[in-house]
Amino acid sequence: MATSSSRDFDLDVAEIIEEAYERCGIEIRTGYDAKTARRSLNLMFADWANRGLNLWTVTQATQSLTSGTASYSFSTNFTDLLDVVIRDSNSTDFSISRISRSEYLNIPNKTSTGRPSQFFYDRQVTPTVTVWPTPDVSTYTLVYYYVNRIQDADTLQNTTDAPFRFLPCMVAGLAYYLSLKRAPERTQLLKVVYEEEFQRAADEDEDRVSLKLQPSIQYLRT
Repeated sequence: MATSSSRDFDLDVAEIIEEAYERCGIEIRTGYDAKTARRSLNLMFADWANRGLNLWTVTQATQSLTSGTASYSFSTNFTDLLDVVIRDSNSTDFSISRISRSEYLNIPNKTSTGRPSQFFYDRQVTPTVTVWPTPDVSTYTLVYYYVNRIQDADTLQNTTDAPFRFLPCMVAGLAYYLSLKRAPERTQLLKVVYEEEFQRAADEDEDRVSLKLQPSIQYLRT
């Protein structure tokens, strides 16, 4: 029978870097080797945010709304805003739909007040959310799920901000990134391994639902 410690397998940043360098056929010899590897690891995390939704980064939060105030600033750690509802003083939740920048711009009267039914999420460096109509009372609460930025790899002794099931993908990806700088003859092979590992991890990292619909778009020639 496996002990509890055997189920706690994890790698800290130093071990991930060491494994990645070994796949490139290189040994870590200087502090700069570790520094450049951490930089590549953080760039890879940024790329993961662009590749799609990572469920472990989804967090629930709330924002109290103020009467007469339509726009609210969020933390720079926000990558995207997902499901959003309006909760009133009776703890009743009401759906609220997301609109685009142009749709918000074309609302004739942006000073209308009432219970918000729409929101525009502006994805700037410091993101903001603007609700419409503007809240008429201060008893509404915005309840939402957002995508949190993956934490940067800092000290070598810390573990990374990712579940253990993404460790193979993380090591493979870092090896590929390092090969671009240190072992270009292995880049193509390491890229194939990385993409396979990422796809496997991404396919597993999804909600378990009984029915999943995916739209099919066809283009008709006129």
